[in-house]
Amino acid sequence: MSGIGSRLRQERERLGLSQKIFGEIGGVEANAQGKYESGGRAPKADYLSRVAEKGVDVLYVLTGIATPIQLENLSHIEEKVLGDYRAMLKEDQDAIRRLTSTLAEHSIAVNGKSRPPIQDS
Repeated sequence: MSGIGSRLRQERERLGLSQKIFGEIGGVEANAQGKYESGGRAPKADYLSRVAEKGVDVLYVLTGIATPIQLENLSHIEEKVLGDYRAMLKEDQDAIRRLTSTLAEHSIAVNGKSRPPIQDS
């Protein structure tokens, strides 16, 4: 499997969703989702629009080129963290995502809201 189907599957897995749930987000049945991922069928624009709203990088799905991150919106510390994250093995990235999600949930539970962005000094 290669091309749009495999990249769509990668995005679904990156988001941690089953084919059934991902298909529901896109407005299709799980079997249609499976056909998209196997290359047996091509997704339509309305489907791509709906999954994009849930965080799918549609440019990557269609072209294989990831949407560039707007670095001017990141602090120096955030750029460093992102660079380090990208250098990690997938398994380590998965662990970091779990850790940061847990810490964010804890912070919200303790403070009632997210912390403001870190300011560079």
